[in-house]
Amino acid sequence: MRVMEPSARRESGDAAASPSSADVIARHQAGLWRYLRHLGCSPDDADELMQETFVVALRKPFVVHGDCATAGYLRTIARNLFLNLRRGRRRDAARFCDAVDVLWRDRGADGDATGRGSRHEALAACVESLDGRARRLVSRFYADGASRCELAAELGMKETGVKTLLQRVRAALRECVEARLGRSPEHGGADR
Repeated sequence: MRVMEPSARRESGDAAASPSSADVIARHQAGLWRYLRHLGCSPDDADELMQETFVVALRKPFVVHGDCATAGYLRTIARNLFLNLRRGRRRDAARFCDAVDVLWRDRGADGDATGRGSRHEALAACVESLDGRARRLVSRFYADGASRCELAAELGMKETGVKTLLQRVRAALRECVEARLGRSPEHGGADR
């Protein structure tokens, strides 16, 4: 049983005591990539998840019990990362479907805008009226699919702060859209 440190380096007399990170990656990279492909990852997703798996595994020390146990440990990490990726994409797909449903309902099935202007145009105008930080937040979260964690790092905020800011921006956008469409916010919320 050997403990592998994240920055384990082989010294001339210590080669058998602890494999280096490069050795672990070289030994398990191809098998891990094939495993991710068998789970259903695209080649690009398999590349990204494989790299992330090694980052997670090598971030802190773990006990190396042999090739089979290490491969199993890496597959477990990769499987969990794959499942997280799938969950995230489902949430994104659900958000997209919700947005399409709102547009469909507000424009009508034939795509004609109402005489008062379309909700989509009102939303676009309202987003343009946001200050720089709020507009960037909306763009990165909804258009680019950035996570709250990524946004927190980019904006120098805590993740809970990003969540709160998103809630406030959504409320402000809802009020702005309703005002542009000539409806009261209460009316707009009742027919959703």
